[in-house]
Amino acid sequence: MCGIWALFGLDVDAAVHSNSVFTKIIHRGPDAWRLEADIRMAHSFLGFHRLKVVDSVYGMQPMKLHCLPDLTLMCNGEIYNCHEISKDFGFTMETRCDVEPILHLFGKGGIEMATSHLDAEFAFCLVDAAKQRVYLARDPFGVRPLFRLYSETGVLGVCSEAKGLVGISQHLNGAKFTLEPFPPGTFEEYSIDGEGRARLIRRERFYEIGSPEKPKFKPFVAYEKLTGDVHSNIRTLLSSAVKKRLMADRRIGCLLSGGLDSSLIAALLVKLAKEANLPYPIQTFSIGMGDSPDIIAAREVAKHIGSEHHEIIFTEEDVVKVLDEVICTLETFDITTIRASVGMYLISRAIKLKTDTTVILSGEGADELAQGYIYFRDAPSTTEARAESLRLLKDIYLFDGLRADRTTAAWSLELRVPFLDLQFTNYMLSLPPDMLRPKNGVEKHLLRSAFEGTGLLPDSILWRHKEAFSDGVTSIRKSLFQIIQDIVVMRDIGVDLKDAKDLFPHCTPQTREALYYRQMFEKNYPKQSSLIPYIWMPRWVNVSDPSARVISHYAAEKAK
Repeated sequence: MCGIWALFGLDVDAAVHSNSVFTKIIHRGPDAWRLEADIRMAHSFLGFHRLKVVDSVYGMQPMKLHCLPDLTLMCNGEIYNCHEISKDFGFTMETRCDVEPILHLFGKGGIEMATSHLDAEFAFCLVDAAKQRVYLARDPFGVRPLFRLYSETGVLGVCSEAKGLVGISQHLNGAKFTLEPFPPGTFEEYSIDGEGRARLIRRERFYEIGSPEKPKFKPFVAYEKLTGDVHSNIRTLLSSAVKKRLMADRRIGCLLSGGLDSSLIAALLVKLAKEANLPYPIQTFSIGMGDSPDIIAAREVAKHIGSEHHEIIFTEEDVVKVLDEVICTLETFDITTIRASVGMYLISRAIKLKTDTTVILSGEGADELAQGYIYFRDAPSTTEARAESLRLLKDIYLFDGLRADRTTAAWSLELRVPFLDLQFTNYMLSLPPDMLRPKNGVEKHLLRSAFEGTGLLPDSILWRHKEAFSDGVTSIRKSLFQIIQDIVVMRDIGVDLKDAKDLFPHCTPQTREALYYRQMFEKNYPKQSSLIPYIWMPRWVNVSDPSARVISHYAAEKAK
């Protein structure tokens, strides 16, 4: 994990003043930083903040190679098949850094080869000084963030987070510009003129989520080794997804809520880490208030899998102190994203300050992939359930993916998400759609069934329903949801809810809580509400709040 920043088309003075903007993302890479210009590319500047995870000595960026002197690369990502690429194509590597193969692939076959052959999570900016070209690309699920600022005058800004570009607007002399997330699964090509101004000349998708076509890279699990046993294939591919994510020179740990998704990943991680003879025990982390359901469930799982478990207990005062920080960190005003981020922000802070774990695995992506949200029980048909799953996966970078990245990156942690592994997701989405639907009122039935009776987790944990947990972190006395509600009530928003439509025509806040989030967002990112195209809400249920607790199934289960 790191932070990339680039600017094309502004004069030197403006770029120098932009150093203060470049430092807005230093949390993404506190171990080293570099800001450089190249006379071969007029008015062009590249900046990099590094978190040392792989090849701590020679992995600094912007990266150049002796064999490809005209190319410069900045990549925030993990290329899990880096060794396979160098071996299969016969590339001579100059470093042990996993992102180096991107340069070799580009040199051999251009941007198409550099993107389609990566089994990876990535966002990169590649500069070709000889051809005066800039290339941008992002992994299919947008696990690694990337933002692009593009003005009508040809100024191009690139950054891992929007906060590293917002301040550039003051140097555009009133020129119109757009600031938006770079679309996942896409690459763009820009030409650069003699003044460094950029012009978009090509945009193409290199991967389509849900396509029957298999990824072009050589898979970790050969397709001919998959059998007709769907449950066995799921176990094999999810294990492979976790195993390849053991690649790190820093200590690896796992978030553990006690729910199905994180429990599976934690159990597989502990098992595979032992097989790989990692020189340390796997640490797992849970968060809650006192003996909340999440804390108790995670404790039970940790005991079963034998992890070195850490419980982070927070108070209402902790939430009061960090809520505004969280909103600024996230770069969103989405309600459910902010609610779910408070606990993740606090647990990430504790991991950073109290342990030496730097690489974190988590269970993000399972709900979108395996139809795990409670409202999938109300899907009117298999076709609509499938369409909704694909929509959630394609937009995960705007919501759960955004939450997971920003809250961990804020504390200089690298998050890895095995459930969004390309080979695993491609297989799951190739199955008959009705196999993924909830069965007998149980969501993620297929995933639970695949691991039933294996001993990886007790069946009592595998079949524990989502209703046993909250949509955040709960306590017997008061939920995080309620705490945040109380905070908002006590604070002076300065705007009446009845005026919200006139003030915020896009994604108009419907509640006092939503209005508070929007006010804090606008304070930090004025006039950038288009960063979030819509508010996340469950489908097929008549609710006005995104919380699972207001859905009839949840309420009925809790009342039992």
